[in-house]
Formats: sequence, structure tokens, C-alpha cells
Amino acid sequence: MVNGFGGTPAMELYLMYGAARRILERRGLRVARSLVGTYVTSLEMAGCSFSVARLDDELCRLWDAPVHTAALRWGE
Repeated sequence: MVNGFGGTPAMELYLMYGAARRILERRGLRVARSLVGTYVTSLEMAGCSFSVARLDDELCRLWDAPVHTAALRWGE
């Protein structure tokens, strides 16, 4: 997950995601799920945060479950 702090354009967040993904893949890690966007902000601050988690089958199933929150919405 690449989360913008409010002042970073989406294009820059996607560039950061691409760089991070290349680093992870060079280390033999596979990205199964990803989110890029501004989800939790810090008063229009520039920059972003990265979150990486190791997923097993159960966590992938939970990740893919429908979600309806202020920041995220997918599924039924």
C-alpha cells in the first residue's frame, strides 16, 4: 500500500509504487495485492507511506472480502 499524505499527486504515488515494486521483486517477493492513493492524509503534507504485509491464503481471502468504509469501498 502506498498512501499519500494529501499533498502528493497521484502520478507521483504511482511512480513511488513502481519503484517499490521493482525493489520487492528484485528481492524475490511477489506483490499479490496493491493499493495506491490518498487514504489517510496529514493536512496536505507532501510525501507518502508504504505498508507491506506477508499474506497467506486466509489473509488474501480476507483482503478480497467486500469492504465499505470512508477510505475504501469494493465488493458487494
